[in-house]
Amino acid sequence: MQVAGILTPIPTPFDAGGDVDPGALRAALARWLATPLAGFVVLGSNGEAALLDEDESDRVIAAAREAVPADRAFIVGTGRESTRGAIQAARRAAALGADQVLVRTPGFYKAQMTAEAFVRHYTAVADASPVPILLYNYTAVTGVTLPVEVVAALARHPNIAGMKESNGDIDRLRRLIAVAPPPFRLLAGSPATLLDAIDAGAAGGILAIASVVPHACVRLFELARAGRMGEARALQARLAPLARLLGSVYGIAGLKAALKLVGCDVGDPRPPLLPLRPSAVSDLVEALGQTWQARGESDAGLEPPSPDMRSGLVLARRGQTSW
Repeated sequence: MQVAGILTPIPTPFDAGGDVDPGALRAALARWLATPLAGFVVLGSNGEAALLDEDESDRVIAAAREAVPADRAFIVGTGRESTRGAIQAARRAAALGADQVLVRTPGFYKAQMTAEAFVRHYTAVADASPVPILLYNYTAVTGVTLPVEVVAALARHPNIAGMKESNGDIDRLRRLIAVAPPPFRLLAGSPATLLDAIDAGAAGGILAIASVVPHACVRLFELARAGRMGEARALQARLAPLARLLGSVYGIAGLKAALKLVGCDVGDPRPPLLPLRPSAVSDLVEALGQTWQARGESDAGLEPPSPDMRSGLVLARRGQTSW
């Protein structure tokens, strides 16, 4: 499967007791499948993968695979600190139906993560994985950065299909695309870099905000691919406040709170992560409202908020939601 377009890394739902909630996951996926998203990533950084044990991870993969049809990309995060662990996770994900696996950089032993270590790690995982792998670079989480020259070397491996790049460095994105041409596919990890990445030749993006406003994110991609960059940048500017809140400001807690506001309750984050404090909800309400304001041609093709979305926002503005 050649991955392209807008995918979203979906959060892992937990019930009131803090256990994985497969039913809530399937319900959320049913909503997202009614949108034009190209596919889904489970057990990524926004899926709280690091907080799940292996049995829970397998249950999430199985429940999601049951809901996601074959015509949407189904990618599973299988990064582990050890090469052995990453291989085992990739094999389990493949057995449970993953189309591809997303393998973050190991980062616990930061000083020892040299170019040679990365090449050996990813080569071993790619050699052993039954499905293609995607490299995953996210320095803000792992504390390490996959060097451009390492990506260039790994891109030649027949079972390494591409990369998700979540650093916000546009020059680095361009260099990655230059050293790893098709069929290797680069996917941007932030709406702030998506337009420049597509302009440079990226295949699309894996965006957390796309689980909250999927139509807007797909529209952003379509405008960029059509060369309508003025409209695309106007829409990007409207999405920027919400993207920032769901990223560097509030993170997973903000993402789950925003989903609750639009009628898709996936529970709270798993401790030690804390739920969003009630005083911050107004920030999300304002950013969501800005995203849905009608402003000319850049809104063509966007759906307005549904009745349950509108009611959620109204209740939040009145302080009548429970958090």
